[in-house]
Amino acid sequence: MDTQALTAVLPLVGWATHSGLLAHRLAAARRDPLTGLHTRAGWTARTIRFIRRHSDAIVVLVDLDGFKTLNDSYGHAAGDSALAATGARLTTWCGRHGIAGRLGGDEFVAVVDPLAGPQLGDLSRDLHRPFLHAGQTLPLAASLGSCHLADLPTRTLPEALAAADAAMYAAKGRATRRGQRPASA
Repeated sequence: MDTQALTAVLPLVGWATHSGLLAHRLAAARRDPLTGLHTRAGWTARTIRFIRRHSDAIVVLVDLDGFKTLNDSYGHAAGDSALAATGARLTTWCGRHGIAGRLGGDEFVAVVDPLAGPQLGDLSRDLHRPFLHAGQTLPLAASLGSCHLADLPTRTLPEALAAADAAMYAAKGRATRRGQRPASA
């Protein structure tokens, strides 16, 4: 290969390598390193496309109950294990019929195609099963709120998230008034 051709090709190889590296970093930034779930940005982008195809989708918000107490009692490593267990259970529940994400802290989100079969009761049960950390079985509990897009006058993601959030806090309030741990709505 002559010098002139090499001079022309090398910058192209450099740009291709650089572009590939940036694409890899962007993809990694859209995944939560602890749970492997999509981050807020990654989940939102995918979910907007998902709800265009599934106008009857269900949006679910999950908030772990007693997470601060778990961290304070057993340490942050136990809290990390609880987050990882929650992420794994949410991913399993969604299966191929939805998308799971971590909004931040102890808050998770999912969107599923209700015709595919995942039931909210199954998710609630899974998120109330203890998890194993450092040889100890520790409690896990979560409050769930959901919104069926078909029930909204405007079927948008912000509307669905707001409705699911209201349902989640209503579930927390009902459980607190009954003196029980929060569950799902």
